[in-house]
Amino acid sequence: MSYTLPELSYAHDALEPHFDAQTMQIHHQRHHQGYVNNLNNAIAGTEAEQESLEDILQNISKYTTAVRNNGGGHYNHALFWETLSPSPKTSPTGKLADEINKVFGSLENFKEQFKQTGLTRFGSGWAWLIVKYNGTIGITSTANQDNPLMDTNLTDRGFPILGIDVWEHAYYLKYQNKRAEYLEAFWSVLDWTAVEQKYEAALAKVQ
Repeated sequence: MSYTLPELSYAHDALEPHFDAQTMQIHHQRHHQGYVNNLNNAIAGTEAEQESLEDILQNISKYTTAVRNNGGGHYNHALFWETLSPSPKTSPTGKLADEINKVFGSLENFKEQFKQTGLTRFGSGWAWLIVKYNGTIGITSTANQDNPLMDTNLTDRGFPILGIDVWEHAYYLKYQNKRAEYLEAFWSVLDWTAVEQKYEAALAKVQ
């Protein structure tokens, strides 16, 4: 199959002032488009054309570095866009809220731990909230465009339901080297309804 750049459900300037329009446009139309183009080139004429992206990532050790980098880049960014909204719900509810309280003690504790995970990811990468294969949730991070689906990730594997891009291209135009401010701004545009939907879908896969 051939992959395409997903359209956003909001305008590039819709997340202002938290995420600026120029960064959003460059991030979506150039960086993400680049991953899509390179992924299509990397799988052309191979068995990967017949596999779903999730299946490819879960067995990424079978594939080339180009498939790993660009398949991860496409998957990670698509999830990122889907969980952002100009009119976000500011806190989780229901089963996910209960699980966050159970695992982290409170939503504020979760936010602080997630922020620290993003801050301490050296260089480029992502911070994630995942559903582990045993059905519980956890926080982890990955380098570059890796993600917790990949079988090269020897710890904290699972299904990502929330992720934040901490590559400098995601925030440098507005926040420069102030990654902490970017991570704080993220909560103002995070759509917990979308995260809850991904949580339910991930639970269905592990049960």
